[in-house]
Amino acid sequence: MSRHCCDHDHGHAHAPSDGAGHGHSHDHLPTGPVSAAYRRVLWVALVLNAGMAVLEIGGGVHADSASLLADAADFFGDAVNYGLSLVALGMAAIWRPRVAWFKGSTMAVYGAGVLGLALWHAWHGASPAPATMGWIGALALAVNLGVALLLYRFREGDANMRSVWLCSRNDAIGNAAVLLAAVGVFGTGTMWPDVVVALLMAGLGLQSGIAVMRHARVELRHADRALQKQGL
Repeated sequence: MSRHCCDHDHGHAHAPSDGAGHGHSHDHLPTGPVSAAYRRVLWVALVLNAGMAVLEIGGGVHADSASLLADAADFFGDAVNYGLSLVALGMAAIWRPRVAWFKGSTMAVYGAGVLGLALWHAWHGASPAPATMGWIGALALAVNLGVALLLYRFREGDANMRSVWLCSRNDAIGNAAVLLAAVGVFGTGTMWPDVVVALLMAGLGLQSGIAVMRHARVELRHADRALQKQGL
């Protein structure tokens, strides 16, 4: 899930603590050929995630699978976050925490929506189609592994570059959970493995979205203080 691995956005700031400490900001954004290559990879990741979101929405509705629909929302959220990352590459440091806060809010909304979907399926849903869950889950896993490999070369960059790679890597783990849900549905003939995975994804989305929003607020306060010290 995009959201539990994206606690660090573009740039980060360390403010003085109540006791002794120091305050400074880091804006280690990629430049030159690396920046161009990173931007291209983000575009590829955005297109792949948007395409998988559409496919999983159709597959989730067809298979009546809460976990597939949850993963579709995750792919959509990832596409939005990759787009915001592209926008933030050219932004000043004061704006990047605002972008991060918006990213966190989309993650939290995703989590709340998936939670409602999972509860609705638990109450009204039927046993989903495990075959559809399985092949779409396998394709989703392949896509996320491919994106993670593309981002692997940037894993040692700034905090945001590393977090974007970790998002793709951890999303692949979520796809594996959907595959396990498909096996569980096939083995038990019930919807409960599907619902449980959807609930887990909802919890991760809510938790990480709130964490990112809190982190962004801290960074924004630090950036505001830095501007005040500069007399801006």
